[in-house]
Amino acid sequence: MGGLFGVASKADCVSDLFYGTDYHSHLGTRRGGLAVKNSDGYVRFIHNIENAQFRSKFETDIQRMSGPLGIGVISDYEDQPLLIRSKLGDFAIVTVGVIKNAVELANQLFLQESFHFAEMSDGEVNATELVAALISRQPTFEDGIRSAQEAIQGSCTMLLLTQRGIYAARDRLGRTPVILGKKDGAMAATLETCAFPNLEYSIEHHLGPGEVVFFDADGYEQRTPPGDRMQICGFLWVYYGYPASSYEGINVEAVRYRCGAILARRDDANVDLVAGIPDSGTGHGLGYAAESGIAFQRPFVKYTPTWPRSFMPQDQRIRDMVAKMKLIPVRELIEGKRLLFCEDSIVRGTQLQDTIQRLFEAGAREVHMRPACPPLVYGCKFLNFSRSKSELDLASRKGIRELEGDDPGDVSRFADPDSSAYRDMVQAIATRLKLTSLKFQRLDDLVEAIGLPKERLCTYCWDGVE
Repeated sequence: MGGLFGVASKADCVSDLFYGTDYHSHLGTRRGGLAVKNSDGYVRFIHNIENAQFRSKFETDIQRMSGPLGIGVISDYEDQPLLIRSKLGDFAIVTVGVIKNAVELANQLFLQESFHFAEMSDGEVNATELVAALISRQPTFEDGIRSAQEAIQGSCTMLLLTQRGIYAARDRLGRTPVILGKKDGAMAATLETCAFPNLEYSIEHHLGPGEVVFFDADGYEQRTPPGDRMQICGFLWVYYGYPASSYEGINVEAVRYRCGAILARRDDANVDLVAGIPDSGTGHGLGYAAESGIAFQRPFVKYTPTWPRSFMPQDQRIRDMVAKMKLIPVRELIEGKRLLFCEDSIVRGTQLQDTIQRLFEAGAREVHMRPACPPLVYGCKFLNFSRSKSELDLASRKGIRELEGDDPGDVSRFADPDSSAYRDMVQAIATRLKLTSLKFQRLDDLVEAIGLPKERLCTYCWDGVE
């Protein structure tokens, strides 16, 4: 999905920028980048972070960076930040999101205004470069950001580093968050609030959907008011978000505890212990254990010094290898036991299938799985939270295909937890994964755990409602 961080300071901003951006590393897949503005101009560095942690790639670069203004990004695909020279003046830009109509927008610029773009290695246009071009067509930055947001199908949250300060713009429907923080002599913008405490920032303002603010070291000004409609991604609390972060004032770890507790209240499994698939399943598992009174233990421990999150590598074989190598089974807590695992979700199920097999090989009597969100029946159209090229790769769609063949028609019946189609799909998934039992969280229970009205959440991947 990606993350971003920006700082405006009366002193040098580089240390805060470096560590603040690093606190988004759990979101990223391929690229990291920093850009700083000082009296001499812009200084920028971009590195591939697929094979090394962000800090190790940039710790020497920051010795060559200085200035009061800076932005950083952890990126899914494209190189960022970009440095742009335009009629609005020089600026740097970073974006997070996905532009589904990127080809159409690029072609319009080709035909109407003779724009040209640097082609990426996969033949696609750099989405951040496209956004910069859309902004640069307009008479002001505010007009440009507004015009770009209106044109984009998908989502695009961005930071623009200008000569005088930084523009922070949340995507039009607020699918990803942007939060402003303040401390003496500095302002910062972040996607993850976990970046603030250790850098001594306090939360100042949560941007609303489509809101644009301009900030410098002295404070911020609203340039575009927020829209009325919000569709923040519910999956942020389930999986992507860091436990110490809060969105819309709602903490991630607290939501995960509530998810686990609700799962337990609806369950009657007779098991010896409760566990969470590390790391994001841990909070859900702790909530389940506390509510059920069943002991929480760790039959798998995660080797954290060198292994990243398993969704990050691009190659499926490497992802599977990472998923295996980072989780080490504890046979003494597995052999002869009936185990119940809480997991954040089941997306494709390929890594989970291997994990379950390893548990049985280690002597488990039973393995029960309790995902903290409903089955993902639809592929996300708004954010890059899965590496699946097709929604047919989803575990739910595989189950539907086993039941209905290649042309199931309208699949909405499989998203209804009270339907026989849903029950058959869940059983098909459980059978393929060789689980003793499988029960997913209900969507209404997940909404309750998050604590926002359903109409303020994007739940498209679960129920197909836009």
